[in-house]
Order: sequence, then C-alpha cells, then structure tokens
Amino acid sequence: MIDTHVHFWNFDPIRDNWITPDMEVIRRNFLPVNFKKAIESSPITGCIAVQADQSEDENHFLLSLAKEHPVINGIVGWIDLLNPDLEERLAYWQNFKLIKGWRHVLQAENEQFILHPALAKGIQALSRYNYTYDLLCVHSQLPAILKLVERLPGQPLVLDHCGKPDAKTGNLKQWSEHIAELAQHENVYCKVSGLFTEADWIHWKEADIFNCFDVVFKHFGTQRIMYGSDWPVVLLSRPYGDWFNLVQKYCAQFSKAERRMIFYDNASAFYKL
Repeated sequence: MIDTHVHFWNFDPIRDNWITPDMEVIRRNFLPVNFKKAIESSPITGCIAVQADQSEDENHFLLSLAKEHPVINGIVGWIDLLNPDLEERLAYWQNFKLIKGWRHVLQAENEQFILHPALAKGIQALSRYNYTYDLLCVHSQLPAILKLVERLPGQPLVLDHCGKPDAKTGNLKQWSEHIAELAQHENVYCKVSGLFTEADWIHWKEADIFNCFDVVFKHFGTQRIMYGSDWPVVLLSRPYGDWFNLVQKYCAQFSKAERRMIFYDNASAFYKL
C-alpha cells in the first residue's frame, strides 16, 4: 500500500511560518525515520513525499532523503511555473527520476493568480515531460480551479485533500456541486487525505468525514481516488493509524480489487511508480 501524501521537514519557525504556535505537536522535525515508526503497525510500505516549502531547494532536500530511505517511492516537488526559463528547469529535473510531479500552494493565492494565463501555460508544459500536477486549494477556490482545469485537457491532475470541504460545519452543498463538475474531467484524480484538519480537529465525528467521502467516491469512483494521510499534519488531530483505519473502514464496502486501486494501483499508475 502507498500513502500518496506525506511531508518531511527540518522545522524552521521562519520558513515554516504556516505552522503556527497552536500547532505545537508538529513544530519539530519530521523525517523518514519518524514516518516509518508511524506506519509500522499498518500495511503501508511506501509514500509520495510532497513539497512543504516553495523552493527548488526543497526538491534536493526530498531527493537526499529518498536516497537514504526507499520508503519514499516518489516526489512531488516545487517549481516556479511562471519562470520564463521553465522548460530549461524541467529539462534539468528530468535527471532525477524520483520526481514524479509538481505542486504550488494555490490555497495561498488569489483567483487572479489561479486564472493567470501564464500559470495554465506552465502546467501545460508538464505533460511534455510526463509530470503530474497536484492541485492544493480550499473549497471556495474550486470555481477558479474548474476554469483552470478546463485549460488543461490531458494533463494528469490530482485534487489534494478532496478540495478541502467545510467538514467542520457540514455545509457541503456548493463543494459537492463543484466536485461533480471537476470529476467530469477524466484527467483529474482525487486524494482522500487531510480531512481531519478540515473538520473540528478534536471533536470531529465519523459522519463529518464519511459525508465528504460519499461525494468524492460517487463522482470520481474507485478508479480515480487514491489514499493519502497528510502526515504529519494529521497529527494535529489524531495519530496516523486513526486516519488509516477510518479510510479502511469506509472502503470495506468495496471489492478487494477496488480497495487495491484506492490504496495502490491508482497511485502507481498516476505517479508512474
């Protein structure tokens, strides 16, 4: 089984200023040795390391970890998609086969950035190098994301954290409609990840999470959904195993072949592992 959404960092309070004081539990280093301990009682055997810092130094950091720790099966790095020399940078990163795709923290950007023609042009370049792209956004940004996706036919895309629905209030109507639209694009996949921290971190209920799962599984189907944990951010709410077990519980309704797709096959095909 593969966890498609794991972060690693040597904590720096200035660089990692998104990790605020109320997130004390993750204000420290998280490295592969910690991840291996987190998954030791689960059937997870590998992961996709996803960028947490927006610099090309992050790519080298993750590559250095992967060299020592084969638990990292692939890397989603960061690259400046607006860089006039993007093609040159992509050609350089082709030398590092563990880099499977790229991500930018779109959730921190405004609609003008998401819809800027240069961003679509940059993402369009990725398919020429067989790279994927992770879409990180919050539910209120989905209308802009939909417009962006319409400009990217054929580019392998995956929506991180189910598009961050408002699981805390349970106000899922608009999000559900946007998910239905997004899933019509067959090049878009979805990660079931990161929802503990979109619900009430401490007092979430199983139904808060399963209501979101119902929507994404209805529209994306088991063929385009992949498991992810968002470790170590998940620790703000519960231990790793609690998230894994909850997803397993939900997926018990599916066949063995479908569960294999969710926990392995879809990730392997999407990220070309």
